[in-house]
Order: sequence, then C-alpha cells, then structure tokens
Amino acid sequence: MEKKFSELDFSILTTLSKIKEELSINDVADRIGMDQAKVSAACLWFADEGLIDLTEEQTTVVRIGDEGKRLHSEGFPERRALEIIEKKGGQIPFSAVASSLSLDKAGSGEVIKWVLAKKWCEKKNGNLAITDEGRRSLENEGEDEKLVHSLAAKEQADLETLKGEGIAVEEALRLLKSRPRSVKMKEKVIRKVRLTERGMALVARGLEKEKPEVTELSQTMLTTGKWRDVRFKTYDITLPSAPLYPGKVHPLQRIVDETRRCFFEMGFTEIVSPHVESSFWDFDALFQPQDHPAREMQDTFYVKCPRESDLPDASMVDAVKATHENGGDTGSLGWRYSWDEAKARRNVLRTHLTAATIRHVARDPQPPQKVFHIGRVFRREKITFKHGAEFIQVDGIIIDNDATFATLLGTLAEFYHKMGFDEVKFRPAFFPYTEPSVEAFVRMEERGDWIELGGAGVFRPEVTVPFGCPCPVLAWGLGLERLTMMRIGINDIRELYLSNLEWLKGVQLCR
Repeated sequence: MEKKFSELDFSILTTLSKIKEELSINDVADRIGMDQAKVSAACLWFADEGLIDLTEEQTTVVRIGDEGKRLHSEGFPERRALEIIEKKGGQIPFSAVASSLSLDKAGSGEVIKWVLAKKWCEKKNGNLAITDEGRRSLENEGEDEKLVHSLAAKEQADLETLKGEGIAVEEALRLLKSRPRSVKMKEKVIRKVRLTERGMALVARGLEKEKPEVTELSQTMLTTGKWRDVRFKTYDITLPSAPLYPGKVHPLQRIVDETRRCFFEMGFTEIVSPHVESSFWDFDALFQPQDHPAREMQDTFYVKCPRESDLPDASMVDAVKATHENGGDTGSLGWRYSWDEAKARRNVLRTHLTAATIRHVARDPQPPQKVFHIGRVFRREKITFKHGAEFIQVDGIIIDNDATFATLLGTLAEFYHKMGFDEVKFRPAFFPYTEPSVEAFVRMEERGDWIELGGAGVFRPEVTVPFGCPCPVLAWGLGLERLTMMRIGINDIRELYLSNLEWLKGVQLCR
C-alpha cells in the first residue's frame, strides 16, 4: 500500500473516518465536492484493498417526465377546476363545465374524469357538485401533486427518500399511472461505504497527501516558489491525440498548380481561352469534318445564347474551307464535301483545349514557341465512377523547326516524371488532327496497372498550313482527374467534385 495519497483518496478516507454510519457514494461525492464517477472508482479500489466495506442496495428511482414538468409549472387542471367550482357556489351544471372552466370538450371531459376519480366532486341533479373530500382537498395537496412538486425540485429521488418526506408514494404513483410521461421509474443500485477497522487504523496512523498535480508551469509558480509544492503531470507522447484538420488546397487544385509549375520549369508560356468556343476553332480549324460523330448534339453541348460567333479573317476561313473540301494548299484530298459556314459559326462549350492552341498558331505561327493551357472542358458523357460531363485538361504545343516526334515523347515523359511517375510508355493511336499520334500511359505501382492519361501527336499539314505555320507543331491533350486519382489513391472521379468534407479533411497533403 502506498503511503502517499492523492487529493481525492485523502479526502475520501478522512471524510469516512469522521462519520460512523454508512454513506452513499453520492453523499461522499457531495461532501468532498468531487466528481461522483471518480469517487466511485476510488471506493471500489479501496474496497479491493480492504480499507472500505462496500454494500449494494437495489432501489427504485423515480424521475420526473415532460408531462410532470408541465403539471408542476401549470398546476393540475382538476385543482384549478375545483377552485373555480368553489367560487361559483360549490356546483355548476354539467352543460356549463366547458365554458365555466374555459376548456374545450375534450379538456372538460378530462377534468370531470379526475375530479370524480379523486372524489372531489359528485354528480348531483345534473350538476357537478363539490364533496366534503373536495373541500378538504382545497386546503391540502394530493399525494400525486406532492410527488410531482418534490421531483421537480430534485429531478429524481428513490422511494425511501420520498416516503421520508411524508409522501404516500404508492398512492401517488397509482394516480399518476393514468398520466403517461408524468414520472418515470427505474431500478438502480445504490452503493454505500464505510471504513473497515483496517481503514480506521490507517487513518489513525496519519495519511500523507501527495502534492497536487499540475499540467503546466506558470510565472506565478516561479516567482512564489510554489513549483516546489506541486507535481508536474507526465506526458505519454505515444498516446493517440485528437486529429487536427488544417486548411488545405483541394487535391485537384493542387495537381493543377503542380502541372502549371512543371511546364513553367520546362520553359513554356501559359495561354488562356473562353469556355464558349465557336465550332470553327473547336472542330473546323482542326480538320474535323462537319459530319463527324463528335459534333452531334448527343456528344457536344451546343450553346443556345449566344447561338453563333463571328468567324476570323476571311482569308483564314477560306483556307480552312478549301482544306476541308479539296485539301487546299496542303497536298491533301480533303474530306470531299461542301463546307458549311453556318455550322462553323455555332457556339459550343469547348470540348478540348486544342481550340486554344490552334488559335495561338493562327495568331502567331512563327517558331520557336512552347505554350500550354489548363482549363475545364465539357462533353455530353454519362457520369460514372470514371467519367464526368466536365473535366480538367492540359494542352500544349511546341512550334519549332527542329521539333521531332522524339521531342514530343521526351517532353511528355519528363512531365510525368516531374509529377511523380517513374514509368511512362506510349502506344500508337488515331486522332483526326495529328499524325503520327500516341496515347500516354503511366504505371500504377500499387496495382501494377498501366493507366492511359492523354493523347498526343504532330499536327497534320491540314491543321497548320491554312494558318501559315512553316514548321512542325507538336501537340498534346492530357487529363488531370485520373492523374489526381492515382496520386491521392481514390477510384471514383466523383469524389473530386462532391462536397464530402470528411473525405477532404482526411486527404494527405503529401503523396
């Protein structure tokens, strides 16, 4: 047995040593002014050590309910009725009960039921008349009233305590049984304690109290020297702590920022473009035929207002028209159809950012140049765990006399290496406006899978020649959502756009 006791243990033992009879744990906690749960735990430990005798009694505890609180605050309706009937001469006609008591039909019926049940009134010649019992009750509370008012003051009490207050508890509970939610009864174990002879002997020898425990050193302790009289609480740094959720950039925005930084580091210049594009720049300038499936309403969002845009200079329009119809000056055969200027004017929500890069080529086709663009694009696709109607794309071009297909592959490989992927590979593909074309894949180490993240290629002459570009143009369009999903370890693209705060709080800042 330790010779030094905490403030709690010291208070319990010294308090019990001064009182000969048993005390409930609640009483002990009240006397020493400490938490009942802590007092109970300490008493159980003392009982195991043989310093305290602990007994348990099964008792019934009565607690006031919502209806009981209302009866306490507003008064019992039958008592108010009894007082009104007394003031009206001791009786009122049954037909006038509701109006006399200012009650509706249901309320007056309830009151009549209670005054008759308590024998405060009786039926007499069509009247409701006060009895002798009723007159005596005018001066004295009923047992049910006493119980409700007593419980309202203390919220709950055991039966013995209530009986000690002079309440006929059984009679009160019988009356309140017909009033649901007025009181609640619950079986409870009452623990009582007293010191054993061994405990008394220990207190008689003298108890040494531990220094109080504190969690921090204050300036007052230092200046007064009180730090010598306290114990400093030790800290276990291995214990779990409450999670902290600092403010953070959304993971998708973080990948966008990293992408922008990567291209800046590789010497690129950023360009921007509007969300609404004319079909001329989104499709026609890229040598996409006007009957291509991608231009159908079920695949593209067409804009209702404004419905059309102005076309660029007539020379550019004529060059693009000629390229579509017969190849123009490109050496191509074209698509062999009659090109419709009205279709080229139609506005769409941009389906890719290549519309911005080809516009840049048209504005300034002279080498050397390296530009990129990051933004949202829109396509009419069914929303699933891996597709959405809008997504973020990064497009780029390199305009250079010495640019080769190897330059394109090396640039994309370097970008993905900077974004944290060690293994990158390319597979031949087909796109209407590039030749040769490839799709870029990176390896997902956790699953060992190769994931396709975008397409690339060299602009065809049908794309560059109409705008007077004299050299090769390397181009690519890469999706950022899949890259983000791989980086943060999720399998559903919708998580990136739903406001799931619990998920966002748990997303790692570094991965």
